[in-house]
Amino acid sequence: MRPMFRVMVRRGAPLMLATLLAACASGPNANPRDPLEPMNRKVTEFNDAVDAAVLKPVASVYQKVTPDPVRTGVNNFFENLRDVWSFINATLQLRPREAAENFMRFNVNTVFGLGGILDVASEMGIERTRLDFGQTLGRWGVPSGPYLVLPIFGPSTVRDTAGLSIESSGDLVMGIADVSTRNSLYALRAVETRANLLRATTLLEGAALDKYSFTRDLYLQRRESQIEDIKDKGIGLGEGD
Repeated sequence: MRPMFRVMVRRGAPLMLATLLAACASGPNANPRDPLEPMNRKVTEFNDAVDAAVLKPVASVYQKVTPDPVRTGVNNFFENLRDVWSFINATLQLRPREAAENFMRFNVNTVFGLGGILDVASEMGIERTRLDFGQTLGRWGVPSGPYLVLPIFGPSTVRDTAGLSIESSGDLVMGIADVSTRNSLYALRAVETRANLLRATTLLEGAALDKYSFTRDLYLQRRESQIEDIKDKGIGLGEGD
């Protein structure tokens, strides 16, 4: 299922969908940050159903049967791949220290960490700064646009969806020629990601009266804080959002 949605993202389908439905999904009493709320709640219901039927059970079993050292290696491998995009985004955000650190992390872990399975860079004290293209767009003044819930991928905004589309087109896993290996890595990444969120979702379900509103507000506040932090740390700042 995940490869299919990755193709949709790569082709910019979520961004197009948001643009087409922005007018029809809005209402007179809409939250100004969430004019697409009726549509977003429907997508959230779909995501919750898929999660309950497939993702959460598989992730729970994976967490129980997979030894911790193996899970750590899997997580390190995919985090190492993400360091490439963090390097690119740090460069685009004019953050030379973070760009150098992420570049060094990727090379050290790839060469000396068995392709990233071992996190040698952290043991050497090389810090990781996780950066994405949605943050890069925000750093240069692109407004976030409406809150948007994506099928399977979950909370986003129009700006973050555009960033996701760009990063998905350059996903290193997608460059693997063997289809079965590529799809297996997609599935493994999805399961590992969901397994890492099991405790957080349990706490969320127990604490939030309206999980949708709580998740939306938390996501938007976190992204706004990240963008402001990026603007404060970047060099050559211009006017921005």
